[in-house]
Amino acid sequence: MSRIGPGPPQDADTSRLETFADGVMAIAITLLILEVKTLPDVPGSRLAAAVAHQWPSYAGYVVSFLTIGIIWVNHHHMFRLIERTNHAFLMLNVVFLMTIAALPWPTGLVADHLRDSGRTVAAVAYGVTMECIAIMFNVVWRYAAKDKRLLDPRVDAAALDRASRNYLVGPVVYAVATLVALVNAWASLAIFAALAVYWLLPGTGPRSSLLVPPEEGAKGELSTG
Repeated sequence: MSRIGPGPPQDADTSRLETFADGVMAIAITLLILEVKTLPDVPGSRLAAAVAHQWPSYAGYVVSFLTIGIIWVNHHHMFRLIERTNHAFLMLNVVFLMTIAALPWPTGLVADHLRDSGRTVAAVAYGVTMECIAIMFNVVWRYAAKDKRLLDPRVDAAALDRASRNYLVGPVVYAVATLVALVNAWASLAIFAALAVYWLLPGTGPRSSLLVPPEEGAKGELSTG
C-alpha cells in the first residue's frame, strides 16, 4: 500500500480487482444460457415448433449477453486509465459487480412472462436492474476520475470531462426505458435491445483519447466507450 497525496492509502496494483471483475462477468454471462429453458420431450415433427416457441428465452439471452459484454469492454477501457485503488473504490466495485451478477434473474423473468400479463412487472424488474448497473458503473468511474483521484495523472482533463458526460447516457436511457415499461412492456424491451445493438456499432459511445501519446511515457492511448 502507498499514499499518493492526501486521502486514504492507495494500492498501485489493480490486477486483482480486474481479475475478480472478469471472473464475475464471465460467470454472469455464462449463467444466462441456463435461463434458456430445456425443450420438452416432444415428437420430432413438433420439435421445430417447440424450439420457435421459446424465442423469448433466446432474445433475452442475446440482449443480456451483449449488454454484459459491452460492460466488460467499457470496464476494460476504464482500467487502462486507472492505476491505483483504495478501499472505497474496491467496495464500490463489489456493489457494481453485484448488480451485474443479478442480471440473469430478470432476464429469465422476462423470458417466462413476455407473453402473459406479467410482462410489465418483468420488464420493470429488468429495467431496474439495468439502471442499477448503469448507475454503479458511473459511480465507480466518477469516484476514480474525481480530481484524477485514482487515474494516471497524464489523463487529458477536457477529454475526461467529455467521457464522464457521455457515460451518463446509460442511466438516462435505461431510466426512460424502465418508465416506458409501465405503459408498454414491448416498447421498453425494444429500447433495451436497440441500445445493446447501438453500443456494438463502431464509433458509438465515448471515444476520446485520454492519455498522452505512448512515446511520452504514458500507459498508452485510450478510447473509452
